[in-house]
Amino acid sequence: MKFFFASTVIAFAASVASGSHAGDDLSALKGPYLGQTPPGMTAEPFAPGLVNTEKWGDAGSFSLDMNKFYVNRWRHTRDAPEPEKVTYERVGDGWQKVVMPEGWRRPFPSPDGKALHYGVQYKERTPDGWSDMKSLGPAFEAIDIMGLSASAKGTLVFDEWTRDGNGTLRYSRFVDGKREDPQPLPNEINTGTWNAHPYIAPDESYIMWDGERESGFGSNDLYISFRRPDGSWGEAINMGDKVNTDAEEGGPHITPDGKYLFFNRMVPSAGGNGEPQSDLYWIDAQVIKDLQPE
Repeated sequence: MKFFFASTVIAFAASVASGSHAGDDLSALKGPYLGQTPPGMTAEPFAPGLVNTEKWGDAGSFSLDMNKFYVNRWRHTRDAPEPEKVTYERVGDGWQKVVMPEGWRRPFPSPDGKALHYGVQYKERTPDGWSDMKSLGPAFEAIDIMGLSASAKGTLVFDEWTRDGNGTLRYSRFVDGKREDPQPLPNEINTGTWNAHPYIAPDESYIMWDGERESGFGSNDLYISFRRPDGSWGEAINMGDKVNTDAEEGGPHITPDGKYLFFNRMVPSAGGNGEPQSDLYWIDAQVIKDLQPE
């Protein structure tokens, strides 16, 4: 059951959209990371009752300056109410909830903040703000993209939603001022029955994603491939029991300050009844360094 990760195709916004309005005063939450106590080497739910809810599936990410946290929510069942679109914005040393207008979307930003990606579309920063929406091109429009991320060099990595769950992870480089057509990542990465939601490190030293393989902990797990000295990608490494369980894990990404790994996990619904729901977890990014081959 992979329904919850499809919703993460909408992620990250550069600023609060027009028409939003202030909501709950969360000034009692002091300090960075939405006032939460950072985790160590054990993955913990992020902001229970604030970001993670009992009603909906929940995901989220920080803005590049770490002063906003954008929440993405969706319904696990038809009986659930329509989810609220919210961000949390830092005000002084505290935080404030901001309810977003209908139709608001969150893009995937480039690490330098010069582009905002919305699947096959994007905006570029201009002296006057943001450009009109542009298309990555016909070769991208033929792919049903769920998750996408960009490196500092402009390389894009992204997935493909298919009904059989066997979509291909692809990349596209920005070379000599031009965007290359998508190319499949190698078999070291594109193996198994489910590969989705790739994240490429800003310096392109590794790629993370969620995949399903016979050697995994059960259902889809988080995997990582490190760049070899010759520029090729190393064999996929299961990220281990610090993040993976017999439940579904997916949607990995690193906070813009490089300190924490965020990901989603399907957990039993409140009271143990009904469909499992997706909660957002975080763990110290040291988990990645510990996996890097010597």
